[in-house]
Amino acid sequence: MVLQKTMKATLLLTLCLGVAACGSRRSAENSIGPLGPDQAITTNRESAPTNYEKSSIWDVFGGGNNEQTGNVNRYLWAASLDVLSFLPVQSVDPFTGVIVTGYGTPPGGGRSYRATVHIKDPALEARSLNVALQSRGGPVSAGTTRAVEDAILSRARQLRIADDKL
Repeated sequence: MVLQKTMKATLLLTLCLGVAACGSRRSAENSIGPLGPDQAITTNRESAPTNYEKSSIWDVFGGGNNEQTGNVNRYLWAASLDVLSFLPVQSVDPFTGVIVTGYGTPPGGGRSYRATVHIKDPALEARSLNVALQSRGGPVSAGTTRAVEDAILSRARQLRIADDKL
């Protein structure tokens, strides 16, 4: 009888400690971790989220926000698809701004290329666009990549000007 009560108390205490360990409240000392405040390990600060929302188990049952928005410039997106229309699109992710194409030959050209386009910022600027071109023989010259980037930026500016006239 005493053994049974001891087992029940131990099981209840273990259950309570297990549930308490799942909580999100941490002291400032424990949230820093073993490295200290200036030595935190991050792989990519630009992609790390900066706004955290508190959530609980009850959020699963509520109606969530089904609308997702991305920070991709629509003119750069449309211009990238327009300029690289001779390449077959393999995958697109409008939320991260990545377009991956397969190999294709440009009109009037004899060499086949594939491209990966990353639109990093909602601004219509050159720093927002990153294009990686590759041929079957390996990476292409920086001049060719820059020419494609310039063509995409020029087309994006044309689309924006045409949009302003409406």
